[in-house]
Amino acid sequence: MSLSTHCLNTTTGLPAQGLQVELVKLEVTDHGPDVTADPTVLESATTDADGRYRFTVDPAPGTYRLRFHTGDFLAAADTATLYPWVDITFTVEDPEVDPANPSHLHIPLLLNPFGYSTYRGS
Repeated sequence: MSLSTHCLNTTTGLPAQGLQVELVKLEVTDHGPDVTADPTVLESATTDADGRYRFTVDPAPGTYRLRFHTGDFLAAADTATLYPWVDITFTVEDPEVDPANPSHLHIPLLLNPFGYSTYRGS
């Protein structure tokens, strides 16, 4: 399964070019993510001129986190923010178990200094 993201700055209406994003694999227990385990950073990158990034790592079934370094990004534009980063945690299901699950996962982020939203894109 391939993975991509797209970030838009909803204050300016422009793509979030140059936003650092990390893909992390999380260890999960029966009670949720294991916060004592060091997460494995699979890939770290910055978004392109259109605010997009397509990861070179294809995530296997498991639980992952995308961390967007929003504080650094907005500070570079002299903009204060409430959120130093935005974490989006998601699961990748086994396509053999869930045939309705597409072979590509797209996770957009709509961002402004004091709020954000995300959804499963196409």
